[in-house]
Amino acid sequence: MPDFQTWISAHQLRFEEILKQLLPSAEIAPQRLHAAMRYSVLDGGKRVRPLLAFAAGELADADVARVNHAAAAVELIHAYSLVHDDMPCMDDDVLRRGKATCHVEFDEATALLVGDALQSLAFQLLSETCLSDEATKQLQMVKLLATASGSRGMAGGQAIDLASVGKQLTLPELEQMHIHKTGALIRAAILLGAHCGNLSQEQLDKLDRYGKCIGLAFQVVDDVLDNEADTATLGKTAGKDAHNDKPTYVTLLGVSDAKKMAQELHQEALRAVLGFGDKARRLNELANFIVMRKF
Repeated sequence: MPDFQTWISAHQLRFEEILKQLLPSAEIAPQRLHAAMRYSVLDGGKRVRPLLAFAAGELADADVARVNHAAAAVELIHAYSLVHDDMPCMDDDVLRRGKATCHVEFDEATALLVGDALQSLAFQLLSETCLSDEATKQLQMVKLLATASGSRGMAGGQAIDLASVGKQLTLPELEQMHIHKTGALIRAAILLGAHCGNLSQEQLDKLDRYGKCIGLAFQVVDDVLDNEADTATLGKTAGKDAHNDKPTYVTLLGVSDAKKMAQELHQEALRAVLGFGDKARRLNELANFIVMRKF
């Protein structure tokens, strides 16, 4: 079995080629929209959500060709959310993944359409590709991603985030916001990868527990990095949340306790998949990777 860095690099390179093939060519009309879609998705990010899908798929002995499409669907939803989040009507940011945000590179109307088109393409991929031998199971996968993306998931979390500017949230309120905004799509990535294979409901519940813990840990680490890292390291504007008076784990707990919380969530995630033994190796390594980022 290859070491983690070899595994992660190989999957990132392979997945980049998959995305290039699945996204519409910039030569096809409407060319500007397709060029903006490719600009927003390709050549950026660590691909954490697809990597989690691949790790869960390996645990479930899933066909990697099926996981490819499930992982791509999740990443397209994630990319669409970033494009919309960066727009002036939301977080109004000019830098993402080390380059100009979509609305800056193109224009606001195009950025709006890019998000719409990426979301539609995600569900097209989930519905047109055979991801399961059971039609009802594949339909459940479509529902899973739709729920994670909508008002009871990522979009709802963003709405709570926007409504919380300038307010002091309690820890449970902050966790509830990020369970939706960040955690829902991370949990969906893991479960979609697992659904491409064959696991019992009890096993899926353990993976969901892992996803909930590591999803929250991901956001806590993000808040710490936003406070401690610089713009060049992050690839996005550092200190943006503090500047916009948004509630974060750092403003609520302080840096030291926020780091402690991330470590506790990390350990809880590892315990959730303990029963899978060596099959959970990649999920364990990804949990380490997520929580140990730069601190």
